Amino acid sequence: MLERTYDTQTCSIARALEIVGERWTPLILRDTTFSARHFEDLQHRLGIARNVLTERLQRLCDEGMLERRLYQERPDRYEYAATEKARELWPALCALINWGDKYYAPNGPPRLVLHRGCGGNVIAKLGCDSCRTDLTLKDIESRPGPGAKFPM
Repeated sequence: MLERTYDTQTCSIARALEIVGERWTPLILRDTTFSARHFEDLQHRLGIARNVLTERLQRLCDEGMLERRLYQERPDRYEYAATEKARELWPALCALINWGDKYYAPNGPPRLVLHRGCGGNVIAKLGCDSCRTDLTLKDIESRPGPGAKFPM
């Protein structure tokens, strides 16, 4: 896989997209979280080439987003389980699901993400980690942080 460096672009979005910005990665994370964890199931559900799936699963394991677990011996077979690092990405994935459902699902959502407790739809929200206020885009600002290399 081609590795990029962002010497002049110190950006957390760019760094994150190096890991999760490829088309198959969010879909693999979705399925390993909710339904398919075995290689054959993932390959069948996603319709992804075996070599591409092998490469993506290895990368996600190397990044600490998936954990490979032996579930059968002779022959050895493994399942892939989402780690805490992958589970922490779910608000972003949920936001993508909600956005895709709104703008690109004319016949309704192809997959529902529901609250187990009441059956309501799960939504992604912005909030302040200090005062716990719900926020909209007009409530937020951006400024250079301690990791910035150049004026932004």
